[in-house]
Amino acid sequence: MTSNNAKTYQNYINGSFEAARELIDVRNPANGEILSRVPESSPEDVESALQAARRAQKDWARRPAVERAAYLHRLAEKIRQEAKLLAHTITAEQGKTSALAETEVNFTADYLDYMAEWARRIEGEIIESDRRKESIFLYRKPLGVIAGILPWNFPFFLIARKMAPALVTGNTIVIKPSEETPNNCFEFARLLDQTGLPPGVFNVVSGGGVSTGSALTESSLVDMISFTGSVATGSSIMRNAANNITKVNLELGGKAPAIVLNDADIDLAVNSIRASRIINTGQVCNCAERVYVQRQVAEEFSAKIAQAMSTTTYGDPLAQPDVEMGPLINQKGLDKVAQMVQTAIQDGADLLTGGQVADLGAGFHYQPTVLANCRSDMSIMRDEIFGPVLPIQIIDDLDEAISLANESDYGLTSSIYTQSLEKAMHACRELDFGETYINRENFEAMQGFHAGTRKSGIGGADGKHGLYEYTRTQVAYIQT
Repeated sequence: MTSNNAKTYQNYINGSFEAARELIDVRNPANGEILSRVPESSPEDVESALQAARRAQKDWARRPAVERAAYLHRLAEKIRQEAKLLAHTITAEQGKTSALAETEVNFTADYLDYMAEWARRIEGEIIESDRRKESIFLYRKPLGVIAGILPWNFPFFLIARKMAPALVTGNTIVIKPSEETPNNCFEFARLLDQTGLPPGVFNVVSGGGVSTGSALTESSLVDMISFTGSVATGSSIMRNAANNITKVNLELGGKAPAIVLNDADIDLAVNSIRASRIINTGQVCNCAERVYVQRQVAEEFSAKIAQAMSTTTYGDPLAQPDVEMGPLINQKGLDKVAQMVQTAIQDGADLLTGGQVADLGAGFHYQPTVLANCRSDMSIMRDEIFGPVLPIQIIDDLDEAISLANESDYGLTSSIYTQSLEKAMHACRELDFGETYINRENFEAMQGFHAGTRKSGIGGADGKHGLYEYTRTQVAYIQT
């Protein structure tokens, strides 16, 4: 089925929109409708974008940082002016609820302003010398050309998360959106084109990972690859980057544990964990993926979370703007979730609610699901689900919960629910994760530092530390 309003988008290279020889379809995951056709970029298209970024970079870096930041402020204002259209675009191609899509758009504008404000705060260092009459200066300089490779789950925000710190520190960038959700990126480029940004500073090439993505990550013109996505793709990118010793910045997923102790506010825990599980239909790398609940409150918590999940409304967000969940992104994602749930039940987990593909006539919908009496050896407790499924395991004390939580390939986010400050601080010290949330849902702040350990990635994003990921240092020894 093709929409009468289906658009054909063009790559954005060197300040111009350029047609591609081959096109791919973009579909609405809630109903299967073809929304647009976008370029399947060739290696030559990618080379053209990278060459444009390379040519533009030196002059861009010579501009004062505050001048570079002014373009981000202009773009933020244009995004706010078209927030409704942008949110609709995201909902149509990704299945995100209307409310969450609007939040993503507005947060993106705020993020651009936030990163722009770092223009006057980028700092070097003066280092004490061992010699008389010598000064040692440490400068922070741009890396050069950045390749930004985006996921489909927060496709609009991730453009800004990569391009804003890159541009304000003097880099240029080539963005590749996910082939599942490229439309919003082209709308982003349309608005950015109206800011007067110099040609070549920001470029967009769409296409698949094997073709377009490989052309980006194998290129010697790239100085850093910033990627958000799966472990498998991240590993492939690292292999491609190795040939040129290209720096990588990778966020690769998570299996976030939520620990509920017997002194927790159970209603708070239920509401927060539910919010962290159903957001974006569970397709968020930092949302709660497994629960460890202390035995004394396990029955109460399990009953309440099952009831809360069972009342979650879901469907096509464009047809039903008030639903709390939309579809999964594609058939592959739906099949994965369904298989993981069935395997868990076969292995002895108890199904408390959900557990089925939702028959809504079209789209990739899965029922909000809770599984009790899970064990640490089950795949559902170890592997990333990326769907609206919450597995629960009973534990006897905090140390057991921490031990089980840390036995994971992932180390992005974690959370704990307790009214004991001592236990909360003990968890912060012992949990081996990049982020720990205490008595609240899993959602990071732009001024923090979003980074993980183990297979959750290398490097991080946001705040001062995320900004400096896009810089290198140069030390000058000055003898006078």
